[in-house]
Amino acid sequence: MATVQSTSTNTASDVFASLGPTAAAKTANSAEEMQNRFLKLLTTQLRNQDPLNPMENAEMTSQLAQINTINGIEKLNTTLGKMLDIYDSGQSMQAAGLIGKHVLVPGNTLPLAGGQALGGALLAEAADEVTVSVLDRSGNLLQSQQLGPRSAGNVAFNWDGKKTDGTQMADGSYTFRVEAVRGGQKVEATSLQVGMVNAVIRSNGGFLLDLGAQGNVSYKDVQQII
Repeated sequence: MATVQSTSTNTASDVFASLGPTAAAKTANSAEEMQNRFLKLLTTQLRNQDPLNPMENAEMTSQLAQINTINGIEKLNTTLGKMLDIYDSGQSMQAAGLIGKHVLVPGNTLPLAGGQALGGALLAEAADEVTVSVLDRSGNLLQSQQLGPRSAGNVAFNWDGKKTDGTQMADGSYTFRVEAVRGGQKVEATSLQVGMVNAVIRSNGGFLLDLGAQGNVSYKDVQQII
């Protein structure tokens, strides 16, 4: 019995194997390009396939599914990119609006100007007693304040620039620490410093706020605008 042989014995696997690294490097790696190449290869395969050993539907369906998945991911990435651009623009406008304003950010610097200084703390939970200790640059205790019971969240305080004995300290930069307790147990308290925003700087990680002598802080670290 006579048999019919095709002019090419290529299988679907052989056809797709031609899309190896060397060939793929010569074309754009996009979903549209891959789809066009697939259709051309499919047409060639159907034209040259062995009638007695046709290409299986499962293999063709698998390749189509992969291409559709890649195309869907590419569209999703494009959508997400646009959303991030909108978010970035909105955040830049908000950050720019802080220039000239005072913000409360993590830190323990206490600038004294005109005999007045402001500071704060972030309490992880409510406390029975909150104590603020003001220190000079050498770490010597200048004054201690009892703020009493406070709820969880931001706590603000002011310092009149005086030592415990009433001596007025010169304007300049001081530091402070905050301690909080509840039922005899220590409560987590994060020191917050006050700084004025001089400028907004764009960085790879977002936006930075220039607080002058207090350095740069991340926009996302702002706890409160004063």
